[in-house]
Amino acid sequence: MNVSAVDSLLAQMRVAAAAAGLREPVQSAQIGKVDFANVLKSSLDSVSQAQSKSEAMQKAFVLGDDKVSLSDTMIAMQKASINFQTTVQVRNKFVAAYNDIMNMQV
Repeated sequence: MNVSAVDSLLAQMRVAAAAAGLREPVQSAQIGKVDFANVLKSSLDSVSQAQSKSEAMQKAFVLGDDKVSLSDTMIAMQKASINFQTTVQVRNKFVAAYNDIMNMQV
């Protein structure tokens, strides 16, 4: 695996940690309102892009493209899988919270 891929992965992990509130963001965050729909859409788009990239790398590797290594393909597949699993768990939490709110007595 090349160094730029590792640097890219570390940068993505830092951004994810900052978004989760685990660390202070590297760059100053935009002050103002955050639109939930836009955040949700961008998160789902990034999951979709990771899956598309993984699928494209798998196809290229299977077809014998010398530019695509097995390790990079496996890492892309794992990243896409983790992104999807995270999305499913967030969805499950939303559904559970919705059910809890709907079952509250007024």
